[in-house]
Amino acid sequence: MTDEGVRSTGWFAGVERDDVEAGASRIREGRADAPNDWPRLAVEAGFADDEDDYYAALHDAAVRAAREAAAERERADDQQLVHAVRAMDDLTERANELAERVAEWAGSRYPDAGTGVDYARELAERDPESPTDERLVSLARRTANLADEADQLRSFVERETPEVAPNLAAMAGPTLAARLVSLAGGLDSLAKKPSGTVQVLGAEDALFAHLRGRAPSPKHGVIFTHEYVRGTRPEKRGSAARTLAGKLAIAARIDYYSGERKPELDEELRERIERIRAKGEAVDDGATANGGGDEE
Repeated sequence: MTDEGVRSTGWFAGVERDDVEAGASRIREGRADAPNDWPRLAVEAGFADDEDDYYAALHDAAVRAAREAAAERERADDQQLVHAVRAMDDLTERANELAERVAEWAGSRYPDAGTGVDYARELAERDPESPTDERLVSLARRTANLADEADQLRSFVERETPEVAPNLAAMAGPTLAARLVSLAGGLDSLAKKPSGTVQVLGAEDALFAHLRGRAPSPKHGVIFTHEYVRGTRPEKRGSAARTLAGKLAIAARIDYYSGERKPELDEELRERIERIRAKGEAVDDGATANGGGDEE
């Protein structure tokens, strides 16, 4: 514990037996330099009637401390990003599903029926001419509202992610950065993951299939959406994904432990990707000169 009295007596020093909140605070904030016979000291100090009473008080205080810590963790900025990006994905998925239903229904009534969320937005502006049209247009409006809410959440994510993880957001883009944080369960969890795990986040199904011997090892997960991976020739995407994942892992650690912006990381990544792409182009040019080469 932090003061001499607590070190000599225990976490319960100066705490009333029934004051669970104070006990929880002491447990969360204190420390012991060395082990001791805490139950005996608690009884001798008059804090507890006996050893069972001491452990009952310790249990109550520890549970309260754990709940407070969990509540604080849930309110943390990175957890708000997790909720936002998951809600955004849920809304986008539901809007797309309903847009298909709207298009199918509209196709049975209008010769000019279209498809997708954009058509649902267009149909939502139409004045219904019958009870059936009224229900169809109402469904289109709800679909458009879901898509609009998803767009607003995307704007929130793009605005907030650079505040929570500046290096990760700059390197991956705000939406992908938030999605990586979400998949990891939080910025702290992402910061503790090795680059190989970061590389395949979002590819869990493919990874499990590989572990069961049913598929090759995945080269990338959601980071495939990054231009550095998606825009690299297929035979070099594995190298690009490893390089990107390595830098993203470093960025996440810096964001979590210091929060200091490191622009040089972006430049290092860009130069490395350029070398990977140039090497792939050189190999392809050499193969073509010899009458071979990979076909796209």
